[in-house]
Amino acid sequence: MSLCLAVVGLLLLARGVAASNAAVGLGQASRDPLSVPRWLYVATGGVTIGASALLASFVTDRRFVLSIHRRQETLPDAETAYCVAAGALKLLGLVLLALVVYRGLVGPQIPTVNLAVVVVFAGMRAGLTMFAYLVGNPWPALNPWRTVAERLPNGFLDYPERFGRWPAVAGLLALVWVETTTPVTNDPELLAAAVAAYSVLTVAGALAVGVDDWFRNVDPVSVFFAFYGRAAPVSRADGRLRLRLPGMRLVGDDGYGDESGSESADPTWGMDDVAFAVALVWELTYSGFVTTAQGGAFVRALVGVGLPAVVVYGGLFLAGFAAFYGAYVLAARVSADRLRTYREARELAVRFAPALLAIAAGYHLAHYLAFFVSLSPSLLAVLASPLSVPPNPLVLTLPAWVGALNIGFVLGGHLLAIWVAHSTAYRLFPSRLQAIESQYPFVFVMMAYTAISLWLISLPTASPPFLP
Repeated sequence: MSLCLAVVGLLLLARGVAASNAAVGLGQASRDPLSVPRWLYVATGGVTIGASALLASFVTDRRFVLSIHRRQETLPDAETAYCVAAGALKLLGLVLLALVVYRGLVGPQIPTVNLAVVVVFAGMRAGLTMFAYLVGNPWPALNPWRTVAERLPNGFLDYPERFGRWPAVAGLLALVWVETTTPVTNDPELLAAAVAAYSVLTVAGALAVGVDDWFRNVDPVSVFFAFYGRAAPVSRADGRLRLRLPGMRLVGDDGYGDESGSESADPTWGMDDVAFAVALVWELTYSGFVTTAQGGAFVRALVGVGLPAVVVYGGLFLAGFAAFYGAYVLAARVSADRLRTYREARELAVRFAPALLAIAAGYHLAHYLAFFVSLSPSLLAVLASPLSVPPNPLVLTLPAWVGALNIGFVLGGHLLAIWVAHSTAYRLFPSRLQAIESQYPFVFVMMAYTAISLWLISLPTASPPFLP
């Protein structure tokens, strides 16, 4: 999403090149009738998560738990190679940004062959995001707006610390609003204009309050990649690349990593970070819902009583986010009340929130892997000849069993999240019983998230109604 209209690219809902594909994985999983009742299919996933939590509660050896999430390898020193690679990524980011704007304006206005649409959605929204949590976060180097801003005088104003990362949360929600109410996913010219406008806004903001503060707290695209990057096995700390087990960097109290790619010295998250993590889970759930036949019927019913479509989509997104966020905060309060611990509900909410990133990564992989693979030939074609139209654009048709992998991705993300929560609990509480019991409300919320996601996988897909 380097050239993502961050105003939108971050949250592909489902149209244009992504048409029928923003939730491609969800759709493919349900095109063939399920061999078991849907209620049993969904309940099985929920029970699986619950059973895994019970199994995790039997792992009570603190030294073993600590050894798992602290196990790491320092990769051979290759500072020169790293600097060269970072420099190449900076140049690539600038070139891609220029190409997206240029080709969006003068290229063919056909989404499946226009470089701007294919690169932003297939390359950045799907591919780069998967790379961020499966391998490591390359965005700090690739970010073209940071590359420009850090070479100019900046930091003329002080960023208000009380704002925290709430601007990034608001930005993430705003991206969905813009994306769901405008045809940016199938209109290359509009996409190019949005990318250009976002570029001006981002660079101006970074120059005003300083590069680090802006990209760490305000820019939703940078925060998006930084959060997902926390789940990756590869990170950079103290000038060295380090390799850890997937998801284990989510355990601990060292923040989510700074924009340079290094581990953060910030000791804790805040409720703004909790809200952003919940938003990552909810936006994919929302995207999956509105691209199902049932979701479309629900929207039509509300529009049928006189509500404008944009209000329905916006209200549904905000109400769903509030429900997801409220459920998580309620779990923290229940946990604190049951344990009668000196740790407040807010602290528990903050400390268990990184586990949500594992859930979001599982959702994203289920949501976009098939989409990325099917459009990878088109992506390679436009990158190989960026200034010409691909003669024979190819979109792969994937076998049905690929869609079935989505179930494993969703459950895998939740299983990892439960282990992260389990390890976090043992860092927080001296009593084993407290450590185990503190997880139950959060596991219950995770089970609900799982059941909803698996239910969406089981539904047939359809294009969202009333959208341009």
